[in-house]
Amino acid sequence: MVRSSRGEVNPGLWRREAGTVMRRAGALPERAASGAVVAEFRIVPAPTEWAPHAHRLHELVWVRGGTLTSRVGDRVFTVFEGHGLWMPAGVVHAGRATEGARFHDAFFAPDRTPFAFGEPKAIAMTPLLVSLLAHLSRTDLDEAARLRAEAVVFDVIQPSEHQLALRLPGDPRIDAIAEALLDDPADSRSLEEWARWLGSSDRTITRAFRRTTGLSFAQWRQMLRVHRALMLLSDGFDVMSVSERLGYAQPSSFIAAFRRVMGTTPGAFFGPADAGAGDVPNSVSGGENAGLSA
Repeated sequence: MVRSSRGEVNPGLWRREAGTVMRRAGALPERAASGAVVAEFRIVPAPTEWAPHAHRLHELVWVRGGTLTSRVGDRVFTVFEGHGLWMPAGVVHAGRATEGARFHDAFFAPDRTPFAFGEPKAIAMTPLLVSLLAHLSRTDLDEAARLRAEAVVFDVIQPSEHQLALRLPGDPRIDAIAEALLDDPADSRSLEEWARWLGSSDRTITRAFRRTTGLSFAQWRQMLRVHRALMLLSDGFDVMSVSERLGYAQPSSFIAAFRRVMGTTPGAFFGPADAGAGDVPNSVSGGENAGLSA
């Protein structure tokens, strides 16, 4: 956990928005006696945060028209349109969805699911997979139809090759830096300034970031800003506004940083306005904490 500059504990996510609704995990939906999968969706009318919890079923969650962030151990996952997050049964996680997001989830019975992801995984929400899960959300399917659809789901569900997760340091020497940047990603203090603030050395900070996250301090801050940018862009902010909010001197600097992490520009990544409803955005150029130059 981190504590924001306002003294408010939050589960290693972003600064809590005004009006955020705090929730505990709800009851799991009932599944058909013969089925392995049950799916549902709801609109999130206000920014919503779920306290840390775990499910007895595997969960696949995805969003339309917004973003979801989920804290799992020392990682923060950002879920945006075109991708989902698989959460294995029993794994403790917390989450936060932006206002107006259309929040979808599907639950999979472990004893009837013929595959196992032992840790959280980003899932490519292809049009076919989205359509199948929407079909399984119906309550009027007979047993044979449900089992046929589930069999196809099991065939087509695949981890995304782009596992975009931000690893938090979990090191008392540098946790205050991570806390401050989660609270304000635009904080542009240099490595030397952070070292003076902590009464430490820039070499100690550099080694601690490399050891705990696999990235240099500059790379980690860049990755954090891109995670935040994905949320802002999904919420409809333009590139110039996002650039300013994240502390870049000019939009071209933000676009270059975004390209280094995501492999394409913000505009190309989110695609044309007339893209299909279930289309996956252009690909991300790497895995967890990947795509960054030294």
